[in-house]
Amino acid sequence: MSELAHYLRISNLLAGNLDINSALQSVKSEIEKIIEFDHLDVCLIDEGKTWNTSYEIGLQTSWSTSRSAVRLSPVRDILYGKTDHLLTGNALKDPRYIFPDAVSAPILHHEFRSRVNVAMKVLGEVIGSLNCSSTKENFYDHSHVEQMRILADILAPYFYALRASEKANKEAIFRAEILAREEGLRLGALSLTDALEAERQRIGMDLHDQTLADLTRIARDIHPGLTIDQHHHLQQQIQNMIQDLRGIIDTSIPSILELFGFHHAIATHLERAISPESPLRFSVDDHTSGAVDALPETIRIAIFRICQEAINNAVLHSGAHHIAVCVRADASHCLEITIADDGTFNTANTARRKPGGGLAHIKTRARLIGADYHIRTENGTQITLRLPGAGQNTTRSGDENTAG
Repeated sequence: MSELAHYLRISNLLAGNLDINSALQSVKSEIEKIIEFDHLDVCLIDEGKTWNTSYEIGLQTSWSTSRSAVRLSPVRDILYGKTDHLLTGNALKDPRYIFPDAVSAPILHHEFRSRVNVAMKVLGEVIGSLNCSSTKENFYDHSHVEQMRILADILAPYFYALRASEKANKEAIFRAEILAREEGLRLGALSLTDALEAERQRIGMDLHDQTLADLTRIARDIHPGLTIDQHHHLQQQIQNMIQDLRGIIDTSIPSILELFGFHHAIATHLERAISPESPLRFSVDDHTSGAVDALPETIRIAIFRICQEAINNAVLHSGAHHIAVCVRADASHCLEITIADDGTFNTANTARRKPGGGLAHIKTRARLIGADYHIRTENGTQITLRLPGAGQNTTRSGDENTAG
């Protein structure tokens, strides 16, 4: 079969392939009949000519595992349009391929000595390069350059179209994901609004059923000629009512958070949530010297509410013996808050399961402040929040801020 027949067959084989890798694999055997190689790859550049991506047949190398900078590519002269081809008998000693910081590890590792590289163009614009390598020294000559030029002319428009389609598909998926996130946040915000309205109603009922009833009873008991015992009894009732009011206020406005900071507010909430008779223990560790308190108010309050919800779930439903709240910052300046217990995660528990309640509210609050949310339920329950970039001004000071 003549070379022309092989070129025509390559054109026919390309049709019907929807991605670059499968297209390249489909024509591998025909290319091998035209030019012998140990490794062949198509290197395509992005629109800004900053990055390139490689697609390989033959030996698989690190070139196809990740994008690399055009300025560090062994074929950078072609990608920048400085030449339309490169030809070498021993790339291992050729400074065009081996230079400081060059992405030439595959050449050295697989000992690609002979190389022929030609520009791939569409409408006169360089879109990449077609690269052929052999481990044999001085294996290619200028006749191989001409063969590679014909192959590049056949492959370039097809691969350019596939690359454009691939990019369009990724953009469509990205837009769909954004819309889905926006819709999820909208529904989550509505759910949270409903929950806040229910919370306001609960506070109103508490004030009506508890505080108002207590005030009415105290007013009824006040009369001239009270004995000392009656007077003390009324004082005790007033103190109890004040304590109840404080509980209602702290539920609606995290005043302790504002006055004393996140660490103290969480420790206080744990003390109040756990009954004096309970064997349940807790710890609060802040390894960031108060990074949460440096956050904007809305984010700080949202984190506090998330911790409240998680603590309440653990206290009421997990049967845990220990609850731990921990704040850390990692090397990438990501602030991480974990609430962990050693109890049992009960999937039948409506507070954790029902839509719009428990964990659903935690997840919604996390998404509304741009935090990553993760829950692990092996050997207890651990809820983790991660806020990228929120831990930049922190120091790792050990475990000095520990309560429990």
